[in-house]
Amino acid sequence: MVNKDIAGLEKRLGYVFKNKELIVEALTHRSFYHENPDKADAYNERLEFLGDSVLGFVIVEHLFLYKGKFTESVMAKTKSYLVKESVLSEIAKALSLGKYLRLGKGEEATGGRTKRSLLADTIEAVLGAVYIDGGYTKAKELILRLFKEKIDTIFGSGEFHDFKTELQERTQLLFSTIPLYKIIKQEGEEHKKIFTAEVYIEGEKFGTGWGKSKKEAETLAAKEALNKLQQ
Repeated sequence: MVNKDIAGLEKRLGYVFKNKELIVEALTHRSFYHENPDKADAYNERLEFLGDSVLGFVIVEHLFLYKGKFTESVMAKTKSYLVKESVLSEIAKALSLGKYLRLGKGEEATGGRTKRSLLADTIEAVLGAVYIDGGYTKAKELILRLFKEKIDTIFGSGEFHDFKTELQERTQLLFSTIPLYKIIKQEGEEHKKIFTAEVYIEGEKFGTGWGKSKKEAETLAAKEALNKLQQ
């Protein structure tokens, strides 16, 4: 790869590599390595394996230290969402990572630059390369920057966060009972309904939520109930 290509990706990442060979390795697919043994000393699967572990640890650490004090099951579900292939490939596409890949002719011909699995693997390899080049702190900074929008979405809504499971675990622990949900109102036209849900613990109302589905309304009611319990 020419230096200007590396510099372009570094600008998108917000990180400049001290060892440029690491980022080149992270962008090298095994197909390129096998077809061009004179142009590649390694391919990215080792860095991908490392990056997967670094990413998982950073996400779990961030969830553990978050003020909401999420339960183990909620942290597990949230982590699984954040590190799944579709999310990783979205982040890779936002970085235009596909255009920087070193691919063999076969992968190039079959649209390798836009394959979700390949892009997801490559972003993990890039994270592994940053970890080796700059250490844990730099890797963590990059991961939290790249995943900020996704993390904010999870913390700001119940769409991907299992607040109902967390509330049930809390109520079983604190009161030896489970929460009761009631849909108290449905408003709007058939295809634009808004549901209102309330959640009760031992007969006392702990939260209210509104949503476009019963599930969303109950989830947001659970979120409010969790906030009340924490207070």
